[in-house]
Amino acid sequence: MFSSSVIEISKSALQKNLTLLRKILGKKVIISSVIKGNAYGHNIEAFVPIAEDCGQEHFSVYSADEALRVKSISSNGPSIMIMGAIDNDEIEWAIENDIEFFVFDFDRLDAAIKHSKKIKKPAKVHIEVETGMNRTGFDQDELELVLEKLKHNYEALSFEGLCTHYAGAESIANYLRVKDQIKNFSKTYKWFHAQGIVPKICHTACSAAAIRYPKTRMNMARIGIMQYGFWPSDETLINFLSKKEDKTDPLDRVITWKTKVMDTKEVSTGEFIGYGTTYLAHKKLKIATIPVGYAHGFSRSLSNTGRVLIHGKRVGVVGIVNMNLMTVDVTDIPETKKGDEVVLIGHQGDLSLSVASFSELSNQLNYELLTRLPNNIPRVITN
Repeated sequence: MFSSSVIEISKSALQKNLTLLRKILGKKVIISSVIKGNAYGHNIEAFVPIAEDCGQEHFSVYSADEALRVKSISSNGPSIMIMGAIDNDEIEWAIENDIEFFVFDFDRLDAAIKHSKKIKKPAKVHIEVETGMNRTGFDQDELELVLEKLKHNYEALSFEGLCTHYAGAESIANYLRVKDQIKNFSKTYKWFHAQGIVPKICHTACSAAAIRYPKTRMNMARIGIMQYGFWPSDETLINFLSKKEDKTDPLDRVITWKTKVMDTKEVSTGEFIGYGTTYLAHKKLKIATIPVGYAHGFSRSLSNTGRVLIHGKRVGVVGIVNMNLMTVDVTDIPETKKGDEVVLIGHQGDLSLSVASFSELSNQLNYELLTRLPNNIPRVITN
């Protein structure tokens, strides 16, 4: 395989996570599999087919190009929803292909009406409303006009959903803000209902909101990070486990990232390792060179702090993480040789390295590190 590392995607782990989520959310709640950011670094083309095999029928993407990728790879004709970027000249393609999309401004709403009438097919729109995050969504004083356009263009606009997004449901610090958003959304929905214009579904919950605020589950929950086996935050996990007798994490990581030792070398006491003078050998060391660096998503901020697994033992990065390689201290594993397996994320023996361990050391979010994994690292599906 012409690659310095490989990412394994576990179908059984995904199935376990989705089964748990369906149990938590209930049979009446649709799970929309959020696969923006290249399926959180897992790769859309690798992830969508196994997600479909696991029963997923609805996918949420960020942009039209991601929707095109899902459309090209899917085999079961799932629902696809664009939550963010879609240019007006892409809307006709979306309508033709039954792609649903968020609408949060009048320019996009008018473009949807225009293209729908042109090709004589309704646009499947989800009206996003502003409830307190102050990012995207129609403000309250704009809703009268939104309602008017929905009423007068009912043949052009299929009101698929009413939605919003919460400002940090993963943190208790945002509790009051999220609670206010929930109230604001409820008032908006009731107002639409009173006017006789009712969406087919309502959806507001991400992974964190779906776990911490059950009222937000509504008809559909947009589940991203949890389906991949990660919690939105430690707080979310603690909150979930506090209500359970079994205090073990019930999620399995879908991703494993592996490479091999490229070379080994002896370094004398008093010698510096790698670029500059950030690491001085305090004794005679044996180091192993690993063909992964910041160009592959292993952050430079993990210099002298990162960890990998070799021979079932956790070893530390020494020196600066380079663009395409790094060095680790294997002095305590003298049998280490060229070609030995190295685990960057995942299990080896009785130990494991999670994305969270990298996040804590490099001040990155789970989401950030995962989505920075380059698309050119091969993804291999495993059971």
